[in-house]
Amino acid sequence: MPLRITRRCAVLSCGKAQSLHVLPRDPNVSKAWMNFIFNEVPDRVNKTLFVCSLHFTADSFTNKTQFDAGFSERLKIKDDAVPTILKPTVISQHTRQTSAAPSLSILTYAVDAKKITTNDVVDITASSDEDLDIFDQDSVASSVDSTAEEMFIDGLDPVLDRPSSDLYPPEEDCDSEDNPQQRKRPRLSSNADGGGRESENNLSGVSTERWHSSDEADVKPPHIDFKPAQEPGPQILQNRCSSPMQFFHLLFPKTTLQTIVGHTNDYGAKRQKRKGKVWENIYLNDLKSYMALVIYMGMFKCSSLADYWSVSQHFSLSFPAKVMSYQKFLSISKALHLSDSREDEKNRIRRGTAAFERLGKIQPLYQVIREACKTFFHPFQSITIVERMVTPQASTGLRQCMKNESPNMGYKLFALTDCTSGYTWDFFIYEGKSCSSQSEGLSYESVMALVDENMLGSGYKLFVDKFYTSPTLFSDLLCKKVWACGPVWPNRAGFPKTTVNRLSRNAPRGTMRWIREDELLFVEWKDSKEVQMCSTFHKAYEGDTVQRKVKGDAQPTHVQVPIPAAVLDYKKNMEAVDPSNCITGHYRALHKPKKWYQCVFNHFLDITVENAFIMQELMAKGKNKRPMTRKAFLEVLILELAEISPQDSAPVFSARSSSAVPAFHKPKHITPDNIGGRKCRLCNQTTPVMCVTCDMLLCFQPERDCFNDWHEKQGF
Repeated sequence: MPLRITRRCAVLSCGKAQSLHVLPRDPNVSKAWMNFIFNEVPDRVNKTLFVCSLHFTADSFTNKTQFDAGFSERLKIKDDAVPTILKPTVISQHTRQTSAAPSLSILTYAVDAKKITTNDVVDITASSDEDLDIFDQDSVASSVDSTAEEMFIDGLDPVLDRPSSDLYPPEEDCDSEDNPQQRKRPRLSSNADGGGRESENNLSGVSTERWHSSDEADVKPPHIDFKPAQEPGPQILQNRCSSPMQFFHLLFPKTTLQTIVGHTNDYGAKRQKRKGKVWENIYLNDLKSYMALVIYMGMFKCSSLADYWSVSQHFSLSFPAKVMSYQKFLSISKALHLSDSREDEKNRIRRGTAAFERLGKIQPLYQVIREACKTFFHPFQSITIVERMVTPQASTGLRQCMKNESPNMGYKLFALTDCTSGYTWDFFIYEGKSCSSQSEGLSYESVMALVDENMLGSGYKLFVDKFYTSPTLFSDLLCKKVWACGPVWPNRAGFPKTTVNRLSRNAPRGTMRWIREDELLFVEWKDSKEVQMCSTFHKAYEGDTVQRKVKGDAQPTHVQVPIPAAVLDYKKNMEAVDPSNCITGHYRALHKPKKWYQCVFNHFLDITVENAFIMQELMAKGKNKRPMTRKAFLEVLILELAEISPQDSAPVFSARSSSAVPAFHKPKHITPDNIGGRKCRLCNQTTPVMCVTCDMLLCFQPERDCFNDWHEKQGF
């Protein structure tokens, strides 16, 4: 029985699984490919055979120069290109010349290949025709972005990190409960010989520098004054915004919404024309109502999208039907478009060239949201870089996976977030290896792209996780007058390699070791696991302790153990940064949008709503007023976007408690104009309150709540 072929090069003894090109459709060119692969072309051949780039000459590609320069994600093969190199030797790709960094070039090799005979065909031919629909010419021109992309998916930096097998087993390097970092990554090595903890019996070549214990004094680094470019906090006038809608429109302007309406109508008309139907134009209020329902679905979760418009007598929700019909909601969801279709077509023609914009379909909104987030807020002193994932259904070259975050593939965003409030100040979408640094690594470039000292100011404290922390980054940030602190891989390039007086594996809890190299402080601390930290603004130990539970003879007891200042400060600031609540996540789970840019639009909506709530909260506190809760803020924003008056949807509140029954009735005190009979309909006693919906006099007092009792009896 023939074996099913996977995505590997069909040339014998090659089997490469990257940078593959599918068998061309032109019969003459296809025949030439077949003659290269086989001595005798068999009668039955799998039409999805692949040949890797190593077997083609440089002039076989239309974008070889751009690809080598890093401006193209994958090689684009010419229509008439034919493989001619049977024994590939060297193909360079983004060669990096740093001694501590592995090359990102495609690893090439010499193979003793031979022509495949008819007897060998059984391994690669006659697979199921189901494979024919899986790939096309464009999607298989190149596969994964080499080993570098795979390392990035695992949370590693391909420039700074290398696989190693001579280090601690994985369970020995987990983060402690005082280091809220949950990633578990493969072991690393920062140097060519494997690096890592050196054997205690082999001290040859070890530096004369030694690790110090906690009772040895350390010198605190020079102080950098905190001088932000603007006063930290919201950058708006005190009386400019008073409602959730006004805060929202600061970050998501009406003009931008109107532009999206125009692009959606254009795309919807083209889409319906292909089906022989007529598109019904939408307007600004329709788009706002659509956004209101998306936010509403994040607050009230149903098992399917249609359930929100259910007509069940007992299990229906009345609000969505008041806003718009189910069919109209679906039509907007499918036609939502953020860019000009004509510009999209021009950009599509440029695919494979340096001028191609991978984010073209979101570029206008992308820049508007980024600029607005930076304009109307300035971060407080403590900031951090966080990674977020947008999980779409579509398949494009931007997808990455955070394995410990979600099993789904998606788009990775790097965001600079304020530790004090959780405000997202700036962010960018990772576009693949073509946009990463060719010398310092993606982790370095991500931080440097977001930490703009000209816009931020000096004296900021940046807290980052292991993916970003490196001595090179921290030293360069200090030149910008930005402090940095974070956990570090013990075998990342630049970490001290001396083993003299280093923390032992069986050290008791609370034991610490430190070493200072110029402005960089490295600390090792034993908690339930070992923790390694790097900082540019902490002393090694400042007398801090933390409570821990230890096993006793009879029962566990609590003891105070020493803790380094860097660990304590990192824990305090990073715990305050909760990932922005995914308001649109439930809607995306139900609707499963097939367009990647629609998923990104929903994430932009998450960012703007969350930032608007944070600004409202800080503005209210600045006026010594009580801020709205997040739930109340979202409820009012939904009503304002849907242009529904709060009086039209006010729930029935109990006079005995703060709970509300699921009905839209509102109590109101009787005015002199409509005094009428003042007898309660239920208890017949005097009352000054009536229901404005039912036009019914009812008592509404803590000791006599006829208002809710009567409505409950009526089935409301």
